[in-house]
Amino acid sequence: MRDWQSQSHVKHYCKYHVVFVPKYRKKSIYGRLRRDIGSILRELCRQQGVELVEGYAMRDHIHMLLMIPPKYSVANTVGFLKGKSAIRIFRDYLQVKRNFTGRHFWARGYCVSTVGLDEKMIREYIKNQEKEEIRQEQMQLAGL
Repeated sequence: MRDWQSQSHVKHYCKYHVVFVPKYRKKSIYGRLRRDIGSILRELCRQQGVELVEGYAMRDHIHMLLMIPPKYSVANTVGFLKGKSAIRIFRDYLQVKRNFTGRHFWARGYCVSTVGLDEKMIREYIKNQEKEEIRQEQMQLAGL
């Protein structure tokens, strides 16, 4: 059973597989940072109302499975996560105490793919929708 999320006017299942890398794909994610980056990203997701379903920090990239509400775009969410996590990383792990202008931890781009419902199931649903609608109308007319 899928875990559908609800908001006041929408029910959604919007999961995305997101991958992003450090600047110049340097092996920057190691040691204590590699262990703690999950808690940094989890906290930032919580602040945005995004669910971090699964995540894994490799030495030179991050994989995350995110459930992003439809009111947020993927680009804004990833931008928020990369920007705020970079500030925390510079402040807490790289001991940079001044303005962050010109300092970049993450590379500019990212990779994203949707994790949706089964395509075969959707095709069957669309193909049989008219038959199901007629069946339900007949049941209503029969008083069942």
